Amino acid sequence: MIRLATSADFGRLQEIEVLAGAAFREVGMPEIAEDGPPTVVELAGFVAGGRAWVGEYREQVVGYLLAEVVGGCAHVAQVSVDPVVRGRGLGRALVDHLESWARQHNLEALTLTTFRDVPWNAPYYERIGFRTVKPTPALQAVVDHEATLGLDPTTRVCMRRDL
Repeated sequence: MIRLATSADFGRLQEIEVLAGAAFREVGMPEIAEDGPPTVVELAGFVAGGRAWVGEYREQVVGYLLAEVVGGCAHVAQVSVDPVVRGRGLGRALVDHLESWARQHNLEALTLTTFRDVPWNAPYYERIGFRTVKPTPALQAVVDHEATLGLDPTTRVCMRRDL
């Protein structure tokens, strides 16, 4: 089941982010694994804007997606799934849910920025209908912001899934 996130979910969302992020150690990116989860203030902004969803399995929150509107598109700001349920289609279901939301809001596509060479990043998104695109000015602003947070822009890729 996918539903809008609430403030009662914040602790679990932060926990999922830490659990999901640990996989970056396996691909030689410990700095990403050690990066802190979204703050309560950040999560509250997404919830207040109606742009945060959770996926539940057996009445437990096991994944989430945060979205923004960037350049007329629904932009996946973050999607994370508890490793316990990884590979069961929850990430795709959350992205598909965002697509429905984007259609309701007359947005033209889904976009995201992600790591080019991490198997569960760009290659995964390609399998679910995204394609690599040249950054639009709006997406370039996202990449530039990520660089201020310590992400190497040469490892990043912009992707789009048309509606």
